[in-house]
Amino acid sequence: MPRFPLPLLSVLLAAGLMAGCSSTPEDKTAGWSPNRIYSEARDELNSGGFDKAVPLLEKLEGRAAGTPLAQQAQLEKAYAQYKAGEKAQAIATLDRFMKLHPASPAYDYALYLKGLVNFNDNLGLFSWLSRQDLSERDQKAAKDSFESFRELTTRFPDSRYAQDSRQRMTYIVNSLAQYEVHVARYYYERGAYVAAISRAQIALADYKEVPALEEALYILVKSYDALGMIQLRDDAQRVMVSSYPQSELNREGIKAKAEPWWKVW
Repeated sequence: MPRFPLPLLSVLLAAGLMAGCSSTPEDKTAGWSPNRIYSEARDELNSGGFDKAVPLLEKLEGRAAGTPLAQQAQLEKAYAQYKAGEKAQAIATLDRFMKLHPASPAYDYALYLKGLVNFNDNLGLFSWLSRQDLSERDQKAAKDSFESFRELTTRFPDSRYAQDSRQRMTYIVNSLAQYEVHVARYYYERGAYVAAISRAQIALADYKEVPALEEALYILVKSYDALGMIQLRDDAQRVMVSSYPQSELNREGIKAKAEPWWKVW
């Protein structure tokens, strides 16, 4: 290992430090006021530069700490993360906001945005191409979304976001019921009649007045019939006829869906 004289060693160390400093990215916002940072972040948001808006809003959080502008920066950062596809980060930002600011006048918006993040995550970007509807996907995001909207409408019934949240809650409930029926149909079509009965019964027990229950009853009737359980079949058939006297399922059976049943926001 070569040994350098002390003066030369000092020069080399200084040069190394200078090189390290020169490689540090320059902070272009160093002399900016919080208002200017916010203005630049808004410009990025409005032009669709969500990934560029996030670091600006993070800087604004620090520069304006303890002010309403910092709270606004947190919310807009969560929105930018959501729009940039960073949904886990958006949820984390919103959870942190709600923990730090439980009395914020924007708390209802934070709940609404959290519901939207999970709601749209569950729809999936390309679900319309594959004709895969919400009922055929994992349901955790839908349940989390429902809980956010439920809390919003319960705590803030007059919020500007409450009506839309109620509509999305109805959609989610329909979806969750349809999910159970989708699974029941899957089992029925493969001859797993006991499993089909179990999933159809879950839909009937857990959900009320949703469209999917018609098919749940029909699957129940057909599965009991396939198993030779005549009394249970007849009981289910009576409920089916009473509840859905004009049902096409009684005449035509289960048909493949040509189009997704869900409404796109």
